[in-house]
Amino acid sequence: MSISDPVHVIGAGPAGLMAAETLARGGARVVVHDRMPSVGRKFLMAGRGGLNLTHSEPVEVFARRYGDRQGHLAPWLDAFSQADLIAWAEGLGQPTFVGSSGRVFPRAMKASPLLRAWLARLDDLGVEVRTRSRWTGWDADTLVFDTPGGERQERPSATVLALGGASWPRLGSDGAWAPWLEGIGAEVAPLVPANAGFDVTWSPVLVERFAGAVLKPALLTFGARQVRGELVVTRYGIEGGAVYALSSALRDAIARDGSAILTVDLRPDLTETALAERLARPRGKDSLTNHLRKAGGLSPVAVALLREIGEVPANLEKLAKRIKAIRLKLTGMQGLERAISSAGGVRFESLDPSLMLRARPGVFVAGEMIDWEAPTGGYLLQASLASGVVAGRAALEWQASQSAAREGA
Repeated sequence: MSISDPVHVIGAGPAGLMAAETLARGGARVVVHDRMPSVGRKFLMAGRGGLNLTHSEPVEVFARRYGDRQGHLAPWLDAFSQADLIAWAEGLGQPTFVGSSGRVFPRAMKASPLLRAWLARLDDLGVEVRTRSRWTGWDADTLVFDTPGGERQERPSATVLALGGASWPRLGSDGAWAPWLEGIGAEVAPLVPANAGFDVTWSPVLVERFAGAVLKPALLTFGARQVRGELVVTRYGIEGGAVYALSSALRDAIARDGSAILTVDLRPDLTETALAERLARPRGKDSLTNHLRKAGGLSPVAVALLREIGEVPANLEKLAKRIKAIRLKLTGMQGLERAISSAGGVRFESLDPSLMLRARPGVFVAGEMIDWEAPTGGYLLQASLASGVVAGRAALEWQASQSAAREGA
């Protein structure tokens, strides 16, 4: 191989495309492969409800969203910060705004305009994108691809793997790469759902009347953690941003114990005493449901949840206590095919600080295929893009070092 040999990026999601842009800006020839007929499919899916780019909270708070991987991801955020992401999007002609929750969105509220502008920029930088090019592993030092024209082999100057995790596999990221990396000695943690809903055994009446209803605001408590946000009632159980923020702890508890108890405060803006005082107001001819709605301020779905877990207490203090602490038994988690993201992947112990595989020098890893996870809210996309910057810069340095070594030989 020589410095003129291209760097091959495998996977055309956010991490892979960002690695490609970083490489091309550094002067490298870049070829991007994706096994699907078009690129960025998961990125486009994520933008269907309004593309959440990042979050505006202080970086020290932001970094904590990555849990016990915070230390590993801190250098990524240094390399490509929240401000860098916003500037990058606006440089693509996509102005941004900060929502009431602190989340950052493009004004277009869609992924497609940003992706089109991004692909145009990559084309201007000379990046070659090959779709329907499925990586099938290595043959010695060459990459092997299954393409419409048959098997194709490439000998890269460096490689960036950005193959995604295993969520939404129909969009391209199915985790098929795991045994190939394990085969060369890399450690891969099992790929499991993250940011997915949980199973609750509802009554047929609740499912019929309230599937799809949103409870907001709600305060969810599990163990020592509390999250305020929205909870969505589904036919199978619950989902929503507040649920996703607790998903890793809930998932681990269910795996360990077979179930988990999630506590939901239906009126987080009132103390238990204040709520009891409101409920003590004269009921008149109102039904209990109307009284809970008018005096207690409960939405129809909140009243349904209150009734779902048992008989409504007649004692006002007990009723207020119940409203402030609905206990839902979660019996399972939705699978990878319905998860927004996945946890698990290449363990950090198998990577050096530049995200190069210790077992395969010159091969770098980026994005969701690394063993980290984060809640929704901009944290997933921020870290994926940042990892692409880190891997792209490291691949450039590797390519330069190898060229220098050959010249000095």
